[in-house]
Amino acid sequence: MRLQLADPADHPHVGLLPFAGDLEDWNLPNVHGVLGLHRHVVRLVELGEGNQRTTYVVKELPDHLVLREYRLLRWLAEGRLPTAVVVAAVTERSGGRDGLLVTRHLDYSLPYRSLLSGRGLRIPYLGERMLDGLVGLLVRLHLAGFFWGDCSLSNTLFSRDAGELAAYIVDVETSERHPSLTDGQRAMDLQIAAENVAGGLLDLQAGGRLVADVDPWEIATNIEIRYAGLWRELTAAQEFGLDETWRIEQRIDRLHDLGFDVAEMDLLADEEGRRLHVVPRVVESGYHQDRLMSLTGLWAQENQARRLLNDIRNFGAELAARGGPRTDSVMPENIVAVRWLDQRFEPTIASIPADLLGKLQAAEIYVQILEHRWFLSERRGSDVSTEEAVASYIGDVLSDAPDEQRTLEHTGQLRLVDIEHALDAGDADGPGAPAAAAGAGAPADGQLPSPL
Repeated sequence: MRLQLADPADHPHVGLLPFAGDLEDWNLPNVHGVLGLHRHVVRLVELGEGNQRTTYVVKELPDHLVLREYRLLRWLAEGRLPTAVVVAAVTERSGGRDGLLVTRHLDYSLPYRSLLSGRGLRIPYLGERMLDGLVGLLVRLHLAGFFWGDCSLSNTLFSRDAGELAAYIVDVETSERHPSLTDGQRAMDLQIAAENVAGGLLDLQAGGRLVADVDPWEIATNIEIRYAGLWRELTAAQEFGLDETWRIEQRIDRLHDLGFDVAEMDLLADEEGRRLHVVPRVVESGYHQDRLMSLTGLWAQENQARRLLNDIRNFGAELAARGGPRTDSVMPENIVAVRWLDQRFEPTIASIPADLLGKLQAAEIYVQILEHRWFLSERRGSDVSTEEAVASYIGDVLSDAPDEQRTLEHTGQLRLVDIEHALDAGDADGPGAPAAAAGAGAPADGQLPSPL
């Protein structure tokens, strides 16, 4: 048996798992099946104690696919693309057993069944935000020359991002890595995405588990439209006169607003020297994330980072106003950021009770407090202090919210091969049985407040 561990110091307990045995026979205290349909055996495993507990996803599949996924996931992570963190690849097991791929479960991630079934996660404009997250992920992958091959809701996880949803790719079994993608490859990947997403939504709808305001056909149709618009904005050439060079900065600012930065841009003048042809060549995502990290050392999702940077700017304006008319220079942004971290962010997060702090990412909690303060001020007609907003947010929102650090949807697992065998045998329950069984072990609906 061969075990490859990525960053072993970060995952000290993984090497102790019973890799020699069949995954479906693992008999450990914190091993769970995974809700939904899977080509292979998949299990969730929780390791560690208390606050140090970490959740992993273990999948059983042939050795060559294990090694392929391991390499692709490592490449995605090195390219700073949104993906699951790969932890280990286990191959050459005895008895002709398939290999095992181990990834770290994404903390604070939300499976699409939790999002779309209406089990308390009442997110405004849910369909739109899920669509934008999925399209944004697909565009980022394509810009990097990555052909997904099986884009679907089942192969994606979502997490909150300051009122939006960030999407992560978690299954790359059919994916391919290229220097760049042709238009035909992108079109094929997009068609697969539209068909798979429509199928996943219709499956939920048939089982009565889809929120009423999400239309499967509308979502599937809009995937291609949203994709084309974002791709055009990021990559399309632009032409203008030599006296309009300000439009270069305008284009870059527009890309920054979308969360992308331009590492390289071609400027070509025509033969007469009167017009410029501008083509963004290397477009990289994470503009606001990188900026926030360089200023504060904080990691956040892209939209969270955008909101935090805006709060830093507002804080800087307050500092300047306190200095009065004698202030003859603007305080450097890095100094403002350090003071903001010390006087705003850290005291606010420290005021959250320890038993509630882990329910959401710290950056998401802070952004929601900003929103909550704004709503309270609007209702009152005057400014509400941060302290009052925090107290209200804790009592009215956070205390009854679910713990999203580990949203585990575990139940008895159904594999596609098991369903095919049942259908071939003439199962009396008919084609509807798998869908009913898949939902049978679902957690009960909860009463959750609407996050701000």
